[in-house]
Amino acid sequence: PDPRAGGSADGEDPEAKARGICLRLLASAPRTRAQLAQALRQRGVGDDAAESVLGRFSEVGMIDDAAFAAAWVDSRHTGRGLGRKALAAELRRRGVDADTVRDAVEELSPDQEEETARRLARRKLAASHKQDSAARARRALAMLARKGYSAGLAYRVVREELEAEGAEVELPDPDAE
Repeated sequence: PDPRAGGSADGEDPEAKARGICLRLLASAPRTRAQLAQALRQRGVGDDAAESVLGRFSEVGMIDDAAFAAAWVDSRHTGRGLGRKALAAELRRRGVDADTVRDAVEELSPDQEEETARRLARRKLAASHKQDSAARARRALAMLARKGYSAGLAYRVVREELEAEGAEVELPDPDAE
């Protein structure tokens, strides 16, 4: 049999091979449909067999990109403090479609995102309290940008946290043109 057509050189049923690969991957960590499809392609499983197995796994709920995305957003926001932009980028890299990404990221409330940004900024500023306020602000802003927070939120949070400390620093308003 031709492996490109979905058969395997050793005579194994291509769907059985695909099921085995998917089950092993899903046993170690949740995966998106796109991640599983890529793994099947890399292991020489034909498109027809891959689509059949992925379709069946989706039907029975073993593959659920929406649930994966929601859990990813919750976990990465809580654990790593990532903002909406970074979370969306990570989900897109894992093959989650744009609508599912948008829905999952919208579950993160603006209040949650602000509170996490504020906590991160506070921690970053506290670690550098003996340094120049402008340098501290730049470092905190850069950290928040790397974590995917909008410029407007980052500037506002850093400005408010510095003011709460009594530090004097002039930060431009990124939303003003």
